[in-house]
Amino acid sequence: MTISIQDVEHVANLARLTFTDEEKEQFADTLSKILHYADQLQELDVADVEPTSHVLHITNVVRKDEARPWLSNEEALANAPEEEDGQFRVPAVMEG
Repeated sequence: MTISIQDVEHVANLARLTFTDEEKEQFADTLSKILHYADQLQELDVADVEPTSHVLHITNVVRKDEARPWLSNEEALANAPEEEDGQFRVPAVMEG
């Protein structure tokens, strides 16, 4: 399968992109090469290859979700530039 200049123009139009004629030719050539490479991959015999979602083995390194002592409200607010009613006071970021 090859990508034509018209295909590139169509996708560029959908994405609201503008390309020069040289860029269109470059993208058509590059995308055609990518599709050709994908066609080559289709020819591989993967019948004995186990399906996987990742190339590398991934191990979950997240700690257990256990309750533990944390800062008190007073400790958390100790270095706050401003506090009000036991909460951090920050400048307004929206008008109105």
